Amino acid sequence: MSRYGGWAPYVSVAERRKKAEREMAKLRKKGHPVSPVIITGRAIATTFWGKAWCGTMESFGDYENRLPRGRTYVRNGSVVDLQIAPLQAKALVSGSSLYTVTISIKPVPKPQWQSLCRDCTGGIDSLVELLQGRLSKAVMERISAPGTGLFPKSSEIKFACTCPDGATMCKHVAAVLYGIGARLDEKPDLLFHLRAVDHQDLVAGLGKDLPLTKTAPASANILEADDMAALFGLDMAAPEEDAPAPTPKPTRRKKPAAAAKPALDLTEDGYVKWWK
Repeated sequence: MSRYGGWAPYVSVAERRKKAEREMAKLRKKGHPVSPVIITGRAIATTFWGKAWCGTMESFGDYENRLPRGRTYVRNGSVVDLQIAPLQAKALVSGSSLYTVTISIKPVPKPQWQSLCRDCTGGIDSLVELLQGRLSKAVMERISAPGTGLFPKSSEIKFACTCPDGATMCKHVAAVLYGIGARLDEKPDLLFHLRAVDHQDLVAGLGKDLPLTKTAPASANILEADDMAALFGLDMAAPEEDAPAPTPKPTRRKKPAAAAKPALDLTEDGYVKWWK
C-alpha cells in the first residue's frame, strides 16, 4: 500500500525492465559507468566473502521478513546499477518506478582494525589466499565476526530508499544488500574498499620475522654449468679464469738445407770437361 492510502498500479517485470533499460541508456550517454548485478543460477553468493556478507545481513533479525523479497528482486535482475565506494554503496533498483538506494556504513574503528590485523598475523600466507577466501577456520571466523571483525553490526549500517515504503529496510534495500554479496563473489577486495581499510595491512607482516640466511647453499643445490647448458640447450663457454691452458702445438724441425751442387765445368762446345 502506498503512502497515499491506495494500491500502487501493477507494473509487469517486462515493463519495469524496459523502463530501466531506457534509463540506463541515458546514464551511459552521460558517462555513468552502469554496473548491474547479474545472478546466474539460484545461488546469490558462492564464495567465502559473498556468503559471509549475506550471512551477516541475514543475522540482523529485525529485517528477516524483508529479505525474501530482496532475494527475488536481485535474482530477477532488478538491481540495474550498483556502485561501491568507501563507506557507501549506491544502487538503482527497478520496481514500479526506478528507485535510488543508499547504504551507508560507519568506518571500522582504528583499534578494532589493528586488533584484527594482529590476530590474523601468521594465519594468512598470501594476498591471493586472502582474496580467494582460502583461510583457516579460525581466521575466517575472526574476520567475519560482526562487530569485532570486518563485517558491520546492524547499528553501523543505515539504509535509504526513494520508494514510498516507510520501512527501515524495504525490498529494494534488501535486494541491494544481496547484490553486494554477489558483487563480492567477483571482486572480494571491494569489501575492504567499502569498509575504508587496506587489505594489504592483513599481510603486511609477512616475511618480516624471517632471518636472512648467511650460510652458503649446499653443493647439491648449485646448478653446474654443464647442467645449465643441458637445461637451456646452450653452448656455454667456461670463464677465462677457469679455462684450461691451451695445449702447445708441436714444433716442426726444419730440414737442413741441401749442400749446393758444384757448378759443372764445361768446354767451349758445351761438353762436360772431365780433365783438369
